[in-house]
Amino acid sequence: MKVKVFYHDKCFDGASSAALFSRFYRERIRNDAEFVYSGLLHRAGALFDNVSFDGDENVIVDFKYSSSPKITWWFDHHQSAFLTPDDAAHFEQDQSNRKFYDPDFKSCTSFIAMIAEQRFGFNPAPVAELVHWTDIIDGAMYPDALTAVEMKAPAMKLTMAIESAQDPAFIPRLIPLLAGQPLEEVLDEPFVASVMPPLLSRHQQSIAILKERIESKDGTLFFDVTDLDLEGYNKFVPYYLSPESIYSVGLSKSSFRVKVSVGSNPWGPSEPTVNLAKICERYGGGGHARVGAISFDVAHQDLARKAASEILQELRSSVAAR
Repeated sequence: MKVKVFYHDKCFDGASSAALFSRFYRERIRNDAEFVYSGLLHRAGALFDNVSFDGDENVIVDFKYSSSPKITWWFDHHQSAFLTPDDAAHFEQDQSNRKFYDPDFKSCTSFIAMIAEQRFGFNPAPVAELVHWTDIIDGAMYPDALTAVEMKAPAMKLTMAIESAQDPAFIPRLIPLLAGQPLEEVLDEPFVASVMPPLLSRHQQSIAILKERIESKDGTLFFDVTDLDLEGYNKFVPYYLSPESIYSVGLSKSSFRVKVSVGSNPWGPSEPTVNLAKICERYGGGGHARVGAISFDVAHQDLARKAASEILQELRSSVAAR
């Protein structure tokens, strides 16, 4: 019995969702399953390759909806969960009791834990640490920016490793451990521990780079690091460096996309009033009300810059008009 779990790649909540789902499935659905993990990333063009849905069960967690009949389970909590109105209608008409959506949850992991407990009798107590930290990390529930940037807790170090992973086998290897061991023990696994020193050094370098690149004006900061290999930077560093900001717009680049990141400061001087998911949706992206992103093909860096410029102006104008 092959269960293929597709998860939001390079994301602590995505990996944790895959881990928690696997534990739930093994304990409450069937215990002879073989799990295969496949990361999904937001990119320009088609997000799904239906040929890859080759499991006996195909599962998507913490990622957009697919109306493919091959998808047997789906969990998500993003406001921008549906690519099209047809996808939303398809979900609403689903009668399988295997597809679930609630954008009010801080993390997809905590959402899966709740559904698994209430609908399937799963005991979430053994995964309480994982659920706790996915809510903090995905919900930006740190007490202050310094705590978010210092990354002292094991979960935060694991987040850095997951977001920066270059080895395609790293996260699939990590996932089975997340819902089965204390996070401190996961961090001590040799294949994890070995990547931490260079990542911590890179983190310090990224703080120095962003300090040079950030332009802060009218409550909204902007930075462009597309000339550097820095896509996996800690997203809270800009607010640590510019605590006066309410919003941020950042440009970064990887081998397959140019990314426009749009966020709001969890510790800002005033509450954000603009729904960032709706802004990002206009450009083919999405996310949550307080944080979103748009992915452009690497050949269309000019379009990414144009979108970033327009969003930056819109956010600065919204602050100035208060």
